[in-house]
Amino acid sequence: MQRMAVVAQLVERWLVVPDVAGSSPVGRPRIPHLVVNSTPSADADLDTEIVVAPDVPWITLVWNDPVNLMSYVTYVFRSYFGFPKAEAERLMMQVHRDGRAVVATGPREEMERHAEAMHEFGLWATVAKASD
Repeated sequence: MQRMAVVAQLVERWLVVPDVAGSSPVGRPRIPHLVVNSTPSADADLDTEIVVAPDVPWITLVWNDPVNLMSYVTYVFRSYFGFPKAEAERLMMQVHRDGRAVVATGPREEMERHAEAMHEFGLWATVAKASD
């Protein structure tokens, strides 16, 4: 009989709902927290951490072609990108001498828009990841 009383007391002790939420003697499963670009604090229980790296810049390249005149390429660089005459001529000469020139750097979507615009002007252009 005494054994049953002891067991009943133990069961009652574990089954009673505590007055304060979260203070149950029964252990609850831990749910992993997700943190983006954060350093865990000393009191936080973090099982998983996700780190998001910044996007690598992209570039728009204009390639040399046998069709367009150098003066036209300079005109496109000035009218579309708004480069001053000296910068547009420098980039045009780089396309002519080296076969290509980087005309813009930034997020991928923006560089794709620039390449499409160059195609509309009749220039050969591609998009690539910027090298480190």
